[in-house]
This record gives sequence, C-alpha cells and structure tokens, in this order.
Amino acid sequence: MGVPIFAHDANAQKKAGKLMIELTNISKTYAKSGTKAVDSLTLCIPDGAIFGFLGPNGAGKTTTIRIMTGAIEADSGSVLIDGIDLAKEPMEAKRRFGLVPDTPDLFSRLRAYEYLNFVADVYGVSASDRITVIEELAARFELSDALKSPIGSMSRGMRMKLNLIASLIHKPHNWILDEPIVGLDPHAAFALKELMRAHAASGGTVFFSTHVMEVAERICDKLAIINKGKLVFTGDLEGLRELRESRGRLSGQVPLVGAPGSKADLEESLEALFLALVEEGEQVPEEVSKL
Repeated sequence: MGVPIFAHDANAQKKAGKLMIELTNISKTYAKSGTKAVDSLTLCIPDGAIFGFLGPNGAGKTTTIRIMTGAIEADSGSVLIDGIDLAKEPMEAKRRFGLVPDTPDLFSRLRAYEYLNFVADVYGVSASDRITVIEELAARFELSDALKSPIGSMSRGMRMKLNLIASLIHKPHNWILDEPIVGLDPHAAFALKELMRAHAASGGTVFFSTHVMEVAERICDKLAIINKGKLVFTGDLEGLRELRESRGRLSGQVPLVGAPGSKADLEESLEALFLALVEEGEQVPEEVSKL
C-alpha cells in the first residue's frame, strides 16, 4: 500500500544513527508582544509512531513546529532531527522531514504539477521517483484531474491536498503536520489518516498538531498536551487514562456519560480531562507524564 512512498533510504537512516526528533529546553518569546509562546519545552518524538501534539488555539503548537522545522529560531534550546543539530547543519536536517504547514500558502501563479516539480527539484528527486509519488498520492486525494490547474484557482481543501503531496515527494523519514485535517473533506481526511498509519508502520515518524482530542485519540500512539507554552502531559493514551483515574471518576471534575467504562464514558472523560488540563495549566506528576 505505502511501499513506493514510504521506502526510506536505509543508508541515510544508518548514517543518522538516532532516528527521532528531539527538542531540548526550547523557549521562544515574541519581542513585540512580550508573549512567551514556548517555555522550556522538551520532547522526544520516536520513530515508528504517530505523535499527537494537542493544545487550544494559541497554546504554542505552531510556534513549536516552526522552531522544529527551522522557520524561526528559538531563544534557547536545541533541535535534533535524526541526531542532526538543526542550528549547525540546517540543510541536512531539513532534508530529513516533510512539512505540512497550518495554512496552504503556495505559489498561486504556478500550476499544481509545476509546483510539485519545483519541490522535487529542490530535494533532488529523480523524474521516475517523483512521478511514482505524485501519481499515487494524487489518486488517493482525488487530485489527478486538477494537476494542470493554476494553484490560484484551487479551493483551500485542494491546496491542502497539494501541500500533503509536496511534503512526501522526497520520501522523508519524519513527517511534520500542523493541523492537517482542517479544511479536508471526509474522503481526504480518511486518506490522510491511512497515510499517517502507513508512514509510522514503515518505521517513520509522524508528528502532528491538533486541538481536537477525539482526532488524537483515534490515531495516536503517543501524545503531548501543551498550554500557554508549557507541557502539561506527555505519554500515551493509557497514561492519560491512568491520570483520569487518579483524579477520581466520581469527583465531579470529569463528567460521566453513558455507563461507566463504556466507550462514550471513556471518550467524554478523556475530552473533559484534556479541557481540564489546559484550563488549569497544571503540571502532571513526573511519574504519570512519562507513561
């Protein structure tokens, strides 16, 4: 299913050694507003997993991703992509990820296929390899008939699909997506989730941000919750459920719906816990956050 797209370069992976994304003590304050968007954030995002990055609007998700991908510089801290220091070797580090930004701002005067060829040229992708990726992904996202269309004439959803294809054209080991499902139709959203699972199953890293707990709950292996620039939880769904239990199901902090232990009860409880964490801004005990 995903072999042509997700057949990563084994030699490049071996050279990299550590196949993951590591953020260490990242901080960023915007000078004009004085807002500390990211505050001493440390994350280790492993390969072979889908890692969800949750938080309300303005929590610091997009700033973190911009720092992670070299779009802006952090005030302090370090970013390693597959063991490569982004600050010291930016070009080599950037070759190892594909990025889907939160807004599909593309070259409006280019046609879709011209833009994809431009991206492929930047990464040095051969003609045969780019054709394989473009044809398969355009078919999955139902964009084949629009490849000759000017980007300026495309809807936001179509431009999002084009961005998704462009982000995978060089078969990156790390796939970073900022609110990728926003603006996609149901078919495209389903195709995206399937691609994310295939990428992780092939040994790649998937890191995506969202503000919807339900989305993360359905597809994530691990997740982190950020609020006001600080992490309030890092772990997996089991760790989040354990935290839910530790707070007390009958305390009134986490409302119950349906029968206790039912799917509706669990989903509502985790959503309510997520909201409680970001509202309180509390720091989860270390023994729970590392689960």
